[in-house]
Amino acid sequence: MSLSMRIMVVDDEETICESLAAWFLKDGYQVETASSGDIALEKLEHQQFDAFLVDIKMPGMDGITLLTRIKEKQADAHVIMITAHGSIQSAVEAMKLGADDYFCKPFDPEELSLLMERVTASRALRYENAALREQLLMHQGTGVESMVVVSASMQSVFKTIEEVAPSNAPVLITGETGVGKELVAKAIHMQSEQACGPLVTINCGAMTETLLESELFGHEKGAFTGAVKARRGRLEMADNGTLFLDEVGEISLKMQVALLRALEEKKIQRIGGSQSIESRFRLICATHRDLTKLINTQQFREDFFYRINVITIEIPPLRERREEIPALADLFLETFVHDTGKRIEGFTQKALGVLMSYAWPGNVRELRNVIERAVVIAQGRIIGAPELTFLGPPGDECRLGTLTLKEAEISHIAAALEAGNWNISRAAKQLGIDRTTLTRKIKRYQLDRP
Repeated sequence: MSLSMRIMVVDDEETICESLAAWFLKDGYQVETASSGDIALEKLEHQQFDAFLVDIKMPGMDGITLLTRIKEKQADAHVIMITAHGSIQSAVEAMKLGADDYFCKPFDPEELSLLMERVTASRALRYENAALREQLLMHQGTGVESMVVVSASMQSVFKTIEEVAPSNAPVLITGETGVGKELVAKAIHMQSEQACGPLVTINCGAMTETLLESELFGHEKGAFTGAVKARRGRLEMADNGTLFLDEVGEISLKMQVALLRALEEKKIQRIGGSQSIESRFRLICATHRDLTKLINTQQFREDFFYRINVITIEIPPLRERREEIPALADLFLETFVHDTGKRIEGFTQKALGVLMSYAWPGNVRELRNVIERAVVIAQGRIIGAPELTFLGPPGDECRLGTLTLKEAEISHIAAALEAGNWNISRAAKQLGIDRTTLTRKIKRYQLDRP
């Protein structure tokens, strides 16, 4: 264990302080003890601690009050509540106020060791994320400031972006839906020679062949029914900038031929026009499909593939870089807390465990949706596992994107009712709402006890 990890044990029972201190010292931590909240705060005036173990019931200042005072003085400290089995509800309330976890007396030393290992790992990740955020601030305006780079695979992506951005070579970005291909395209553009020019984006998979042709090449007035005036195409708009073709694997063979000619000649003609228009741009493409397989089935032209695939950047799925989930969750939480005006400070350890164990078939985009919905339905200052019940069990391949906010709230309420054996008062307390509000929601959503 790291010798820099400092722990304070606060309990009015001297034997508990002594036994916990002995155990943590054996594990290699630095430990201080305090027999009251006042003594703990006095020690906190002179030095900082990484983690606090605080008894909930103490004479004078109780553990809940001490928790609040600790967070005021040192917001990033891990606070773990010590409770008896009969006071678990108080521990739950403490977690809503910012406590990270709790354990019950009598305690199992092995479980305590595992708990502190998780705290150590979480602390190390927090420091690493902070360092990375400072590094990203150096790239403000380059498009990478909204990317989280923790895993080795994403550090490799980050390095490749910096290497290829200054060139004019076409780039093909591959990866599953939702991994952040558009962010990478933006980062490349903002660090390239074309950064002062436009970044023109088009989703090729969202349009029919006819509409895509008009969007890409533009048209002259009267070129077809409805063409009441001339219109510039995206290829023309991208002159002296970057053209980003998202979902390039969905382009028809006919359009691939037209695009290949435009890329080679650096000239285009609007639909219905005869004049050649010069347009020079950096090309970036993205796809979630295996283009080599499409080539083998003659659904994608090999010459077009080699034209767009000079440099390849593959973005790994989120399930292969789980160490980035806490940092991404914090980033999205900051965004939605700012948007909604809610006072939500973070996640419980159990909530982070749920996020870390889920399969994320929708990748970063799905995680963003999950955090947005959790912020919407959260009633307290900390997001816990109950706010994530609509995710399903670990490994479940359900897609949250198909859930509406109404469905998420129904699932959230139903889970609380089931956990409380349909005790309305107990479920209302867990949800952070009053009994009358819960009763009204049960009636509105026509929820029936099984």
